[in-house]
Amino acid sequence: MANADLILIEGSNMAECHPVGFQWVTEAKARGAKVIHIDPRFTRTSAVADKHIPIRGGSDIVFLGALINHVLTAESYFRDYVVAYTNAATIVSDDFVDTEELDGLFSGYDPSTGQYDQSSWQYKTPPGKPDQGTSSDEKSGSSGHQASGGAETHGSGGPTLAHSAVLRDETLTDPMCVLQIMKRHYARYTPEMVEEVCGVSKEDFALVAREVVANSGRERTTMFAYAVGWTQHVGGAQMIRTAAILQLLMGNVGRPGAGIMALRGHATIQGSTDIPTLFNLLPGYLPMPRVSDHETLEDYIDSIVSKDAKGYWANADKYAVSLFKAWYGEKATSANNFGLDYMPRLSGAHGTYQTVMGMIENQVEGYFVLGQNPAVGSANARMQREGLRHLKWLVVRDFQLIETATFWKDAPEIASGEWRSEDIDTEVFFFPAATHVEKAGTFTQTQRLVQWRHKAVNPPGDAQSELDFFHEVGVRIRARLADSSDPIDEPLKAITWDYPKDEHGEVIAESVMAEINGTDAEGKPLATYADLKADGSTTSGCWIYAGIYKDGVNQAARRKPGYEQDETAAEWAWAWPANRRTLYNRASADREGKPWSERKKLIWWDEEKGQWVGKDNPDFPLKTAPSYRPKEGVGGPDGLAGDDPFIMMADGKGWLYAPLGLVDGPMPTHYEAAESPMRNPLYSQQSNPTRVTFRRKDNLNAPSEGMPGGDVYPYVFQIGRLTEHHTAGGMSRWLPYLSELQPSMFIEVSPDLAAEKGLENGDWATVVSARAAIEARVLVTDRMVPLKIGGRMVHQIGMPYHWGSAKSAEVHGDSANDLLGVVLDRNTQIQEGKMGMCDIRPGRRPQDRDEYEQLVSEYQSRAGVTVETGNEICQECD
Repeated sequence: MANADLILIEGSNMAECHPVGFQWVTEAKARGAKVIHIDPRFTRTSAVADKHIPIRGGSDIVFLGALINHVLTAESYFRDYVVAYTNAATIVSDDFVDTEELDGLFSGYDPSTGQYDQSSWQYKTPPGKPDQGTSSDEKSGSSGHQASGGAETHGSGGPTLAHSAVLRDETLTDPMCVLQIMKRHYARYTPEMVEEVCGVSKEDFALVAREVVANSGRERTTMFAYAVGWTQHVGGAQMIRTAAILQLLMGNVGRPGAGIMALRGHATIQGSTDIPTLFNLLPGYLPMPRVSDHETLEDYIDSIVSKDAKGYWANADKYAVSLFKAWYGEKATSANNFGLDYMPRLSGAHGTYQTVMGMIENQVEGYFVLGQNPAVGSANARMQREGLRHLKWLVVRDFQLIETATFWKDAPEIASGEWRSEDIDTEVFFFPAATHVEKAGTFTQTQRLVQWRHKAVNPPGDAQSELDFFHEVGVRIRARLADSSDPIDEPLKAITWDYPKDEHGEVIAESVMAEINGTDAEGKPLATYADLKADGSTTSGCWIYAGIYKDGVNQAARRKPGYEQDETAAEWAWAWPANRRTLYNRASADREGKPWSERKKLIWWDEEKGQWVGKDNPDFPLKTAPSYRPKEGVGGPDGLAGDDPFIMMADGKGWLYAPLGLVDGPMPTHYEAAESPMRNPLYSQQSNPTRVTFRRKDNLNAPSEGMPGGDVYPYVFQIGRLTEHHTAGGMSRWLPYLSELQPSMFIEVSPDLAAEKGLENGDWATVVSARAAIEARVLVTDRMVPLKIGGRMVHQIGMPYHWGSAKSAEVHGDSANDLLGVVLDRNTQIQEGKMGMCDIRPGRRPQDRDEYEQLVSEYQSRAGVTVETGNEICQECD
């Protein structure tokens, strides 16, 4: 970020939520960079930006799409980069039909399932080659809590292309080439549309467009930074894709000070997706095997990648077999598909919301909760608490007795008299957890930098690290199963579990790192993932981390000061993969291997040495010359041409248009949020037609503007965070010095809204959604700017979500997440957790159960809310 000339922060309050990372924005400013913050609220990030632009939450694709339209129309995109390194020149099938012709739907939509057959989205097939196409087998499951995991069912690469042969027109004039399709698709995304939909003035839009163009190209680079302000929408994946398209068009990927920085809200959120806590992924972004589809290793690997495709995903068999060998050791043999036979199979979507609904339906008996507080921190928190109430047992590991551990005695439903503690049968086991200074391990941050954390002190009392806790659980379970002859117990008996311990009796964390790194056929630590084999002779617990324990040395623990090395700082910790600090950095040089400019050079081709050299480790086959062209039919790394910088993509190019991988469309298009203050001005299709909905009485939706009852919930609520509190409050509300700084749940409203609703600064107000009502203190502030949207003023209400009901905390209050419903992005199964529709009124909410329910029900009745409201998937199809 320090190398950027322009930083656009959108979908994030970076200074407040990521204050440590924000130092690099400050560094970039000190070097002359401009910072623009695009956000519904004026925040601490806005205060230090060069420009703050208020925007209506959820409208980002219109704003970004208009920037795409601007650079395409003005031909101000980085043409040499685009032609060489993206799929702009690739020809798409004649069967593809865009949303512009189908009123908001792409070709292949099936209204009976709410999903797409993606066959028509594929590249045009060259003569003599088999079709790339997919069919219903690439669909992403049905709506509801048996829905599939969506795009991530296929791992990080998405469904694979059958081969890398494509037709290209590098003049970019063919009407079915990607660039021309994009021109037509985004033609209606104009400054006028931005003003109508986003509430951003034409002047402010023009300013951003000028800055992006001026700070992109050979000499300059622009960086985007986002967080859950984009992620947590039903079109969140496509919001991020829109920024990626713009960055590819401007040549801002794979270069210093470029790219898209996905800001992580915890110390190692990146690490918990690399080695995942997700239901549908294995380490290194390999997909979970699926029931019936993956009976053999060949079935499983074929579902990930075709050997005829270009790039390093073609080596998925090496990554998977080495993973299974790391887990099952000598028990993983060719006879059991190298351990695949031991693996559980994915039968549908088993994310947090499907699991909670399973609890309520008495399908889930036990639950482990670690490092989170769903009774406060998840969407529709009331539903989360209801799920906890139906469990037989619950294990909570945390520093404090958070609401998830004490819901049975201090939930809002207990206080109102709706529930009685003596009627709740859930048996709760609370285990105190070691803090980050009381255990050794790693943090993997936004830049993929893996940094070792040394233990400073031993944990007090019975507190344990997660490593020790789960290792001991595994030891005890395996001891109980030692004499079992039941085949279902074989995977647990076969797993490798022989980790050494230190003098305190704790598992040595470095031994786990060594397992993750992996070994070669002689048992020596691997130096790189390129050394992995598919014959069972190598191991690696996560292929992208191979090399982190190179030569038996903890590379993540390196701390060479910056003043002793160059700005890449390659000897400070370790970044995956292969200690590369900038992904796809082959794109930092032109087709001939020369830097685009001296100012932005990173790696380049050294003709004399016959290899790539530079300031970073090349993210490209080291000896592949720029002039190299593979023979026809060659796949894998050898199939990459010398000008194919995107080494994980099946055609070696950056995808402006995605023929596979995203289940809701090959290009981003604007849909309104599930609850919205306006009708979609682009199409009759109001919201994303593939979104996952749940028709339940405990998950009602407010009608959007223009629908009957749409005026009952006229305001938009926006949920965010504060620096003084940490997410759902477990690490901050029990600390007096932080609680004193932010003692009360509050909402931010504009002076205009305060006057309209009779709200007084510092007094109480009640916010009512279609699901719940909460109370909060009122902060009247100019930071909340009313926006003119669709010809009328739209008010947005800002609120943090850190408070909960636990009386043992220093401070307590209502949870903003009680207001939210559950509707999911089918690509990721992530909730629309940043916004919804509400009303606001002065005074406290009713404390009595009957009065409270009467208030919420009265609003629902006036709006005509039913379980069908807002769940109309396809308007054009109804």
